[in-house]
Amino acid sequence: MHLIGLILVWLPCVMIIYVGIMYLLKNQANAAGFGLPNLPDPPARGWWQLKGVRDIASGIAPILVMFVQPAALPWVFMVETLIPIGDMSVVLANHGSRARALGVHGLTAAVMIIAVVLLWLG
Repeated sequence: MHLIGLILVWLPCVMIIYVGIMYLLKNQANAAGFGLPNLPDPPARGWWQLKGVRDIASGIAPILVMFVQPAALPWVFMVETLIPIGDMSVVLANHGSRARALGVHGLTAAVMIIAVVLLWLG
């Protein structure tokens, strides 16, 4: 169970680092996939880059904890579930795509919670 939990930590970490890189590059298709109903006007697209930095850091942090302080990993990863839960809430509160809110952000949070449970049980 512990190995599956670790795999379920690595997967979202690697994926969110990739997503962050795409946001740093101001990738419009990537931003459209977030689920909000409207994209920011071109002058405000620096916000994408801020999200990119957040995503990269949130992907690197658990990987670092995994090697430096493995016993803390489930706790750190559990706290990080607040990010996709918050993203899902923002999309829903702004009348964005329910499918994206639940299918991307909600599913990510669920996978992260499963990983935490498996790590605690492992």
